[in-house]
Formats: sequence, C-alpha cells, structure tokens
Amino acid sequence: MSYLQTLDTIVTTIVLPAAPATDRDAQFPRAAIDALGQAGLLGLVSSKDVGGMGLGLPEAAQLIERLAKACPSTAMIVCMHLCAATVLERFASETVRRDVACGRHLSTLAWSDNGSRSHFWAPVGTARQDGDSIVIDGSKSMVTAAGEADSYVWSTAPVALEGASTLWLVDSKSAGLSEPKAFDGMGLRGNRSSPISATGVRVAPAAMLGVDGGGFDIMIGAVLPVFSTLIASSSLGQMDAVLEAACAHAAGSELEHLGSSLAELPTIRAYLARARIQADMVRTLRDDTLAALAANRPDAMLRVMQVKAAAAEAALEVTDSAMRVCGGAAFRKDVGIERYFRDARAASVMAPTSDVLFDFIGKAVCGMPVFG
Repeated sequence: MSYLQTLDTIVTTIVLPAAPATDRDAQFPRAAIDALGQAGLLGLVSSKDVGGMGLGLPEAAQLIERLAKACPSTAMIVCMHLCAATVLERFASETVRRDVACGRHLSTLAWSDNGSRSHFWAPVGTARQDGDSIVIDGSKSMVTAAGEADSYVWSTAPVALEGASTLWLVDSKSAGLSEPKAFDGMGLRGNRSSPISATGVRVAPAAMLGVDGGGFDIMIGAVLPVFSTLIASSSLGQMDAVLEAACAHAAGSELEHLGSSLAELPTIRAYLARARIQADMVRTLRDDTLAALAANRPDAMLRVMQVKAAAAEAALEVTDSAMRVCGGAAFRKDVGIERYFRDARAASVMAPTSDVLFDFIGKAVCGMPVFG
C-alpha cells in the first residue's frame, strides 16, 4: 500500500469525521496525529536509515494538501512537525531521529518571539552558559501544538552573541516552560497555537541544533522552502474543499419559481470559474516551486517566497467567493464552507506574513538584498 493510500484511509476514517468537533471544541486532534504516527507518516521525510520513509518535499506537499482538504488544523500540526523534522533529521541525535521516524515523537517550531513577532529570523530570547548547562529565557507568541508536541525546535539569540540566532531542541516537559493562555482562535482552532514562555529552562549544550549563531542559515536555507511549500499546499487543500462544496451547493439548490438551479445563473458560474482559475494557478506555482527546488534553479528562493504569498492571498479570495456563491446557506456549518473561510485567514498572517513577503519579493525583483 502506498503512503497516499494509507493516508486516504486515515483521512476518511479518522481525520474527516473528527474535523467538525476539532473546530467546534478547539480540540487537539490527538487520534489523527497518533494514527498518522503509527502509520509512519510523521516520519515521511526521515531517512530510511533510522526507520523513516525517506521521502521528500513533493510527497510532503501531497500529504499536507490532502490533510488540509479534510481538516486544516490537523494539516497545520503536521506541517510544523515536518518543518521541525527537517531540522532534527540534520542535527539531532540518532535516538531522537529514530523516534521521529517511527512516529513516537511529535515536534514543532517555536520561533516567533513576543519581541520580534513575525520577524522570526531575529529572536530576542536569550541562551547563556551556566556551568554545564545552557539556560534559555524568552517568550514565544504562537507555537503550534503547544503542550502537545514532545519537543520544540526553539530559537534564541546566540550564546556568543555573534550571528542572528541559534536553534535548540527543547523537551516540551522541561521545567520552566509554561503556556500563559490557551489558544482560542477564529480559525485553525484545533492546532493549539498557544504562547509558550521559557524561564530559566536548562538544556545540555548538546541540545544545540547546528552551530551557535547558525540559526538564520537553517531557518532560511533549510526550513523556509519546506514551510512555504507546505503552507501553500494547505491553502490548496482548503481551496479545493470549498470549491467542491460550493459547486455541489450551486448545482443542488433550486430556484423553484424559475425552475432552475443556482448553477444556471451566469453570475454564480463566473464566481466559481474565477475561483477555480485562482486555485489552479496556485497549484501550478506550487509545482513549479517544487521543480525549482529539485533542480536548484537560480529562481528557487524567489519561488519559495512567491508561493506562500500567492496561495495565502488566493485562499482568502476563493473562500470569500464560496461564501458569496452559497449566500446565507454558507453561514451554516453543515454546508462545509464557513470553517474553511475562517481557517484560510491564517496563512496570510503567518510568519513570514504576506505583507513581509511582498516586501521581500519586491527587493528580490529590484535586485536588492532581501534581508539587507
């Protein structure tokens, strides 16, 4: 059985049926995450040498797209895990890598500081040497799977204060970690994207991922391509879901006094046509981003920045169009539109935000240093 067949079984039997309650109750989808772990799908990008599937970003993109079509909250959790796993696969111990590969270890990124917000590449939290330990202090504004993940890939300023940042593997049960308030958001309600504070958290020097001051290179060079592509794939899954629901509603809703369906109105068809074009354009850009990364093309990083911004903004418009097409019925949860409308709002404000990316892309096309 292929990984997609395994995934489809889990989506059909566990993820999709639980999605309404996950959203309604802001409930972490533990059953879905456990099932994905037991099936080896949380080890999708882990090396076969440690028991993983040894697959790459194209397969991860398909995984996230299919999850997001059923439950964007679950997709967000897995997206952040795969981003963290990208770092752990390169820099963590073999024991940690094996646990990730076998689905026993859920990880996530803890990068957005309260002090620098969506400028995640510039953490203001600190790490200092104290005897045989490193002491970490700082506050993260939003951490997906907060309190549910087994570890955080945590960013701080460098210990030696040279370079932009340093990354650490922090056990989520470490003394000194706290969750100041629970997540109760408008969308992605099941992803538990809560703030996390670190006060005097002690880790071993071996918990450093990469070199001191080398966090920026890992963030931008290794993780941003994965994160942007997977978030774009999540937006694609959400767009497909609302378009299917909107088309079904338009075809099945009758204007009895006219003896016709909503789908027979040219205005309705035009909304759906434009929305389908937007979603398909994003898919083309997503697939070209994957091709650019695979070929190490000169425009690969430009595509990485473009794809998240394009997908996030398109998802806003496509879900809005679905709401318009379905009218008052779209406000009902049973129609299957309003949850995706709310969930789709997140990608555009998720670091790096669309506005930040537009600035970066503008600098790139003007021949200016992007991070200068």
